[in-house]
Amino acid sequence: MSIALPAPDISRAITRIAHEICERNSGSQLVTLLGIPTRGAHLAQRLAAEIESITGNSVECGTLDITMHRDDLRLRAPRALAPTSIPPLGVEDRHVVLVDDVLFSGRTIRAALDALGEVGRPKTVQLAVLVDRGHRQLPIKADYVGKNLPTSPQQIIKVHLSELDGVDEVLLEEVAG
Repeated sequence: MSIALPAPDISRAITRIAHEICERNSGSQLVTLLGIPTRGAHLAQRLAAEIESITGNSVECGTLDITMHRDDLRLRAPRALAPTSIPPLGVEDRHVVLVDDVLFSGRTIRAALDALGEVGRPKTVQLAVLVDRGHRQLPIKADYVGKNLPTSPQQIIKVHLSELDGVDEVLLEEVAG
C-alpha cells in the first residue's frame, strides 16, 4: 500500500477545484454543491468552505443519496440509506456540482444523475472528484479533478478523510489474485 495523495496535496486539490468552480460559474451565487455520501459529502463541505473563503459568499451545500438508484442493488449486501439533504434554494435553475471522492466506472455518477432528476431540474450539472482512476464503463467525465491517478484493475483506491478516518490521505493498494 502506498500513499498516492498526502494531506497537503488533498488540501491543494480542494483549493484548486474551488477556484475552478468559481471561475467556470462566474462566482458562487448560483452554485449548489451536492456531495455523494459518504466521503463526497465531506469533500463538498470542504469545497463550500473554500469557495466561501475565496468569494466571501456562502455556498449552498447538501448531500444526495444514490442508494436506490444504483444498478447493482441486487448484487450487493443491503445497506442503510444515507440522508439526502437539499439546501433551501433547491436545485432549480442552479449550477449543481456533484462531488464524489473517486471516479471509476461512472456508475455511481449515473445513479446520482437519476437521483438528482427526482429532486429538480438544474441549469447545469457538473462533476467534481478528488481522484479519477480511469476504467470508465459509461461515457462520464469529471469537470473538476483533484488528481488523475491511472490504475490497473488489480488496484484499489482508498480515500481517508480526517472527518471519518482521522487522517487525510489517498492510498493505492494492490489486490492479490
